[in-house]
Amino acid sequence: MNEIKKFVATGLTIAGMCYGSIALSQTKAGEALLDRYASAGAKNFSAARGEALWNQKFTHAKSGQKRSCTTCHTSDLRKPGKHARTGKIIEPLAPSVNATRLSNEKKIEKWFLRNCKWTLGRKCTPQEKGDFLSYMSNQ
Repeated sequence: MNEIKKFVATGLTIAGMCYGSIALSQTKAGEALLDRYASAGAKNFSAARGEALWNQKFTHAKSGQKRSCTTCHTSDLRKPGKHARTGKIIEPLAPSVNATRLSNEKKIEKWFLRNCKWTLGRKCTPQEKGDFLSYMSNQ
C-alpha cells in the first residue's frame, strides 16, 4: 500500500512541475507581448475593456452580418467554441482549462491577425490586443 501512495505522490509531483512550467511559459509569452504592445504606444491594459471588446458586435462590411468574438468562441472562454463557417470545434481559450493557450507568441499574433480581420474587419491595435490578453489570461 505504501508503494502505491509513493507512486501516486511522485506522479502528482511530476504533473505539478509540468503544469507549473506550462503556466510559466504562458506568463512569459503574455508578458513579452504586453511589453511589445506597450512599446508600440499602448498602456494601462484592462481586462474589463478586453471583455467589453470580446462581447461587442461588429457589422461585417460585405455581408452585413453581426459578428463578435463570441460568435465562434462563446462568451465563456473556458468552454469549447465552434467556427461559424466551418463548424470545426475550437478548443477553449482560457489558460486555466487549456494549458497550451497563450503560450506561443507567434500563434497568438497569427490568431489576432486572422480573428481581428474577420470579426472587427481590421487589424487589432496594440491596445486592443493587450486588453484582450489581459481578459483572456484572467479566465
